[in-house]
Amino acid sequence: MTTSAVTIRPCAGDDLAAVAAIYAHYVEHGVATFDEVAPSEEDWAGKRADIAARGLPFLVAELDGVVSGFAYAAPWRWKRAYRHTAEDTIYLAPGATGHGLGKALLGSVVEAAREAGIRQLIAVIADSGDGSSAALHRRFGFHEAGVLREVGHKHGRWIDTALWQLSL
Repeated sequence: MTTSAVTIRPCAGDDLAAVAAIYAHYVEHGVATFDEVAPSEEDWAGKRADIAARGLPFLVAELDGVVSGFAYAAPWRWKRAYRHTAEDTIYLAPGATGHGLGKALLGSVVEAAREAGIRQLIAVIADSGDGSSAALHRRFGFHEAGVLREVGHKHGRWIDTALWQLSL
């Protein structure tokens, strides 16, 4: 039996090419994100800096030394009254599932968000036909708070999003 070494750590500047490539795959081939144009490495650098400036986590998962996933918590909405609520985001590289990366990343983001003073964590999960994201969030105690019907249109179809919430 072969076991893989998984490491979760803060995202560094050198990781942004991998982050951009992982995300670009979902922009081009899926509906997990409603982006239709993949952000550049420079865009990711700005997002990483903004998240860090807010004291929120932006993490990467390494599988045998290769960045194979990322996750972060970002403001849920920009109005000040929402400052104690954040949205989590998590993506794994194609082929990197089944190694515990999602569990390790989400667990680390939840704990770091709690330490940052976040009281409510929201996940926005697109109806991609794959229930793995919902199952992962359910495993950490998230519950479905509602469904927004046909709010996105990508790859020729209308897509619902489910809102999942965790009280920290």
